[in-house]
Amino acid sequence: MTADHYAALGLAPNASLADIKKAFRQKASFYHPDRNDAPDAAQRFQAVQKAYEVLSDDTARQAYDDNRRRNLLDDPLQTAQEIWQAYARDILSTSSSSPSSSPAQ
Repeated sequence: MTADHYAALGLAPNASLADIKKAFRQKASFYHPDRNDAPDAAQRFQAVQKAYEVLSDDTARQAYDDNRRRNLLDDPLQTAQEIWQAYARDILSTSSSSPSSSPAQ
């Protein structure tokens, strides 16, 4: 699964460009390997940089958002089962509520 660029910057998907720039500066400063001794600081710093590259470019952000919307399903199997169960309930409720036809004599 791809990284969540909004989460990397600690932002909501409707963040403005100014919010993205501000969050990038804060996170990049915090996770910079020269300033942060944590073992994963370099990896987090790279994630913040990549997030900024994507979210600060209008075209790349639009493509990322479109792809993100398509992949928002947390558990595709569970979602598919829920869709089919709802569909089956609708079909069964429709068929049981319609008047039953009596055979022609």
